[in-house]
Order: sequence, then C-alpha cells, then structure tokens
Amino acid sequence: MRKILCFLFMMLTFGAAPERATWAAASGSASGQVRILALGDSLTAGYGLTDLKDSFPQQLEAALKAKGYNVAVIQGGVSGDTTTGGRSRLDWVLGEKPDAVIVALGGNDALRAVDPAVTLQSMDAIVKRIKKDNLPVLVAGMMAPPNLGKDYGDRFNAVFPKVAKDNDALLYPFFLDGVAGILTLNQPDRIHPTPDGVKVMVKGILPSVEKLIAQASAKK
Repeated sequence: MRKILCFLFMMLTFGAAPERATWAAASGSASGQVRILALGDSLTAGYGLTDLKDSFPQQLEAALKAKGYNVAVIQGGVSGDTTTGGRSRLDWVLGEKPDAVIVALGGNDALRAVDPAVTLQSMDAIVKRIKKDNLPVLVAGMMAPPNLGKDYGDRFNAVFPKVAKDNDALLYPFFLDGVAGILTLNQPDRIHPTPDGVKVMVKGILPSVEKLIAQASAKK
C-alpha cells in the first residue's frame, strides 16, 4: 500500500499538462442555494474519467442533492496545480462568487518535493484570502509519499492541520482516505480514482462538507 501511495503522488499529473478548469456553475443561483468552489488539482478536475459527471465536484453535488441540500459545486480543479499555482489563480476563481470553498491542493507539492515551508506559506495565504471574503473553508489535507523520508513527511503532513487550526477552518485530514492504495478504486494507472473511487472520496468527506454548508448558510 505504501508503494502505491508513493506512485500515486509521483504521477498526480500523469500524462497531463496543467489545463484551464471548466466552470460548472450557471450564471445566477437559485434562492437559498449554496455555491461551493472545489479548488484543487487533477484529483478534483477528474483526470482520466470518461464522463466528467463522475468527477469529484459533480459526484459531491449529486450526493448533497440526494440528501436534500440546495447546492451547486463549482469545478475548480486544474491538473498539475500546486499550492503556489492555486494561490496565483485564486482571485480569478473567486470571481465565481462561491459561498464556501474546499481547498484540495498539495499533492503536486509533494510530487516535486517542495519545501513544506513553501507549501505552508501558500496554503496559509490561500485560506486567509478566502477568509478575507468572509467565506467558510474546508481544508482537504494531503499526505507525503513515504519515499521522501520521515522528516519531510512529518513536516509536510503537519501543514494542513496547522493551516486549518490557525485560520479557524474545517479540516478533512486526507482527501484520498479509503482510496489510496486500493487497486480496485483506481484507474489502470493505479493513480487516479475510478468513478467508484471518487464515490468513496465523496462519502468520506461528506460530513465535513455538510458542516461547511451549515457555516455558509449561517452567513446568508
């Protein structure tokens, strides 16, 4: 499992150059609707999926609607993105006027062995910028591949809980919980999740997203 997790991070951008996200939100939202921006990389963008309805944002939206929530989840994933990249495009994506944001970045930082101090700085700046607009944030954490060593892993893995705590944001510890290392839940490259893998990701993070919605609704 540890080897597969390592390979997952080594290939987060397998075969793909960074690409501009396609925004799923229509202009104007229904009364009372909560718009959630999913800011991430290829795991959010749905890399390798035949039908983008199977991507994380769309599966999350469907799961929330099935529970009776009036929501729209905005696709904000760009394959190959790092926390620094996410920070650089943040003002642009916030132009979609979300009511809340899920930040699911960091895997490509580990891929490139970026200094965890840089990842911390970028993640902290992202969350602070979102909070400046008085929007609630859910930090979806990442884990460093074990081949980078214990010291790097300890410092990298500590970034996401620290950013969430320092900025009074919600935390989901590991975005790929229950999927990383499970062959049947990943595509043939053993890297990106299958539609069933995304379903597991959505099921895991759903309670945290419900808390995010509650915070967003309270601000409306």
